[in-house]
Amino acid sequence: MQTYRKTPEAVAKLSPEQFRVTQQSGTEYPGTGELLHNKEPGIYVDIVSGEPLFASSDKYESGCGWPSFTKPIEPANVAELKDASLGMTRIEVRSRHGDSHLGHVFDDGPPDRGGLRYCINSASLRFVHRDDMEAAGYGAYLDQVEDIR
Repeated sequence: MQTYRKTPEAVAKLSPEQFRVTQQSGTEYPGTGELLHNKEPGIYVDIVSGEPLFASSDKYESGCGWPSFTKPIEPANVAELKDASLGMTRIEVRSRHGDSHLGHVFDDGPPDRGGLRYCINSASLRFVHRDDMEAAGYGAYLDQVEDIR
């Protein structure tokens, strides 16, 4: 079993935007994330720790301006915390091992897929294409990635 953790080396490799989002609980501007329109098969992992977070099969177009997912690929890797900033109560989503700020979860997702919308910053994610998953150590998740034709 692979070990996922936050290291000073991984944090040092972050771009200024990735650092602002993951380490300072920032939010990228809507519509600007590089993974927003990604439709390739694969998984999304924490940019800091590499822990698996979401599968392409659970990604959908919500129209909110950020990548949206119906559920985590590995629920144990996603921590949900109460966030009372900005004068409202939301549920913040953080990676469990990397402690990266990922985004927030809302209850306005597709009803037929559980009703949740994990609204996630591209800057907190690294995409691993299905063709590279086995070599990158994510082969155990191949059955959760759809075959896109």
